[in-house]
Amino acid sequence: MLRYYVTLPELGIDQGPIVVSLWLVEQGNRVEAGKPVLEVLAGAATVDLPAPADGVLVETLVGEDEPLRVGQHLAVIESL
Repeated sequence: MLRYYVTLPELGIDQGPIVVSLWLVEQGNRVEAGKPVLEVLAGAATVDLPAPADGVLVETLVGEDEPLRVGQHLAVIESL
């Protein structure tokens, strides 16, 4: 079983705190590489963050409205 992490990349937006605005996939559901897993809010911009690999979203590591930092792990995806 391989584990992949959805991490917060450098967004190039310096508009105050970045927070999770919406999880688009629930824990236990399948995800496809490149498809959005969650939305983050950075200032007035909403940014979709994609799955890094095909698999199952096994764990979300942050809640909605929780402040985030660049490089932080946000979710865990397991793949065969």
